[in-house]
Amino acid sequence: MFGIQHYDAFLLACIALNLTPGLDTFYILARSGREGHAVGLGAALGINAGCVVHTLAAVLGLSALLMTSALAFAVLKYLGAAYLVWIGLRMLFSRRHARAPTQTRGTGFAAAFRQGMLTNVLNPKVALFYLAFLPQFVSLHAAHPQLGLLVLGASFIGTGLTWSLVLAMAGGRIHRLLQRRPQVGQWMDRVCGIVLLGFGLKLALQQRG
Repeated sequence: MFGIQHYDAFLLACIALNLTPGLDTFYILARSGREGHAVGLGAALGINAGCVVHTLAAVLGLSALLMTSALAFAVLKYLGAAYLVWIGLRMLFSRRHARAPTQTRGTGFAAAFRQGMLTNVLNPKVALFYLAFLPQFVSLHAAHPQLGLLVLGASFIGTGLTWSLVLAMAGGRIHRLLQRRPQVGQWMDRVCGIVLLGFGLKLALQQRG
């Protein structure tokens, strides 16, 4: 009824895509390695919440706007790039020893969730990916193709969330090691900041094609 085709191939493609290292992988490892697996969980949930937004946008046809409008694509792209650069700079110039235990701005579960969601939602390439990838596995002649897209989107999110949780737990182990070596943690912040700056610049230079 939903018109889904080759669902097994779709799931295999989802797993392969989720295992491919990218911004989401790095962000979850960075947050969980920096603040523990609970904060990494917030980052993982935030990123996958962004995927929910992209799925709904693909179903409603909003993602098509990014494909047809150069202005809409550019606006979202530069907003996303600026946000990544801002996060990168904060990590690059952070001072662990000066951070009070009660300070929560930019840290903690809620901040990781919010930042993870925004980095995902503000990436126009993710929106275009959903628009180009999901319809390949749904028949346009189905009675309710939108429901098919929703099922596929939920399946992609399910596989992605599973892998994200694995990454969050792995990052938590790194965090426990860094707690015993705060100087290493300071350098990790700087490296993570530089990498996020790189992702921001890469996003800013991306084209719609």
